Amino acid sequence: MRDVAVVGFAQRQMKELDGSPTCLELLVPILGELYQQTGWTKSDIGFWCSGSSDYLAGRSFSFVSAVDAIGTLPPVMESHVEMDAAWALYEAWIKIQTGEVDTAVVYGFGKSSAGILRRTLALQLDPYTVQPLWPDTVSLAGIQAREGLEKGLWDEAAMAEVVARSMSDAAGNEWAIRKGATSVEDVLAQALYADPLRRWDCAPVSDGASGMVLAAGDKAFEACERPAWITGFEHRIEPIALNARSLTTSTSTASAGAASGTAGVDLAELHAPFSHQELILRASLDLSDDVRINPSGGALTANPMFSAGVNRIGEAARQIWAGTSDKALAHATSGPALQQNLVVTLDSQKGN
Repeated sequence: MRDVAVVGFAQRQMKELDGSPTCLELLVPILGELYQQTGWTKSDIGFWCSGSSDYLAGRSFSFVSAVDAIGTLPPVMESHVEMDAAWALYEAWIKIQTGEVDTAVVYGFGKSSAGILRRTLALQLDPYTVQPLWPDTVSLAGIQAREGLEKGLWDEAAMAEVVARSMSDAAGNEWAIRKGATSVEDVLAQALYADPLRRWDCAPVSDGASGMVLAAGDKAFEACERPAWITGFEHRIEPIALNARSLTTSTSTASAGAASGTAGVDLAELHAPFSHQELILRASLDLSDDVRINPSGGALTANPMFSAGVNRIGEAARQIWAGTSDKALAHATSGPALQQNLVVTLDSQKGN
C-alpha cells in the first residue's frame, strides 16, 4: 500500500447561500484556497473527484457544470460520486493506490436550502414499501431516538450533553451555524420538535462546499510540514429495509472501524446529524472517555449535504497538522438512520 496523506482542506458552511449563486461560484474560492495552502496549481493535480446530487441541485448533470470551477482546458482526469465527498475521497485514495497518480483533489457541494430537505431525502428510502409513505429524515431519527430511550440505552440528558458540548466547542469554529456556550439545562428547556427530539438535537439545514487535497509519499511534504497520513480507510452499509437492522446499534460502523484500526486514537470527528446518533457511533467504535469528540462542533452545528462527512475528515486532519492530535478518527454517514458509514484513521506518522 502507498502512503497517502491529507495535505489541504478548505470549507464553506452557511444557513443559505446569499442570493442565488451556484455551487460553482462557491467552489472557485475554495479551490483557490487549496492552491494557496499547498503551493500547487491545477497542473500539479493528477485526479479530481466530486460528491454531490442532482436531486438536491434540482438540475441534471449539475456536477458537470461544477467542473468549470477546475477549468475545462486543458482537460483533467475527473470522476464523481452521488454521495458525500467522503466517498469521493475514498475513490481518490484508491486512484492513488493504483500508482496512476500521486495527487488528487476531492470536493463536495450542496444547496440544501433550495428545497425541503427532509422531504427530498425520502427519495433514498426503499422505493417499494417505505418511500411511498414519504417519511422524513427527522421523523425517522425520532423513531430511532425513541427506541433507544425505551431500551434504556440513553436518556434525554445524555442527548442534551452531546448538544451542549457540540455548541460550546463550535464557538471557535468560524464556519459553524449554531455555536456558543450552552448548558444541558439550556437544551432541555427547549420545546419538543419531533418527539423525543428538540430542535438542537437535529442538525441545521446547511448549504456549503468543501475541498481536500491528497498526496502520496514524499510528495506530501512538498505541500505540508506535518501531513495527516491515512492509515486506515473502510466503508460498510446496512440493509435498506429499516426493519432488517437494529436502529440503536451500528454494525456497519463497528465493522468499518475494526477494518480501519481505531486503537490508540486520541480524537474523533463523528458525522452525527442527530444528538443520539453520536451516542450510537461512540458505542459502535468503542471510544473511551478520554477521546476528544468533535472539537469542531460536528454536524449538529452545521451539516451541509455532500460535504459534512468530508468535513469531519478535514477537521481531524487539521488537528494532526496543528500537533494537537497524533492519531485521529473521522467518520462520515449517508442514508437514513446511519445506513451507510465510512471510517478513516489519520496519523502523524506514516503507516508503512
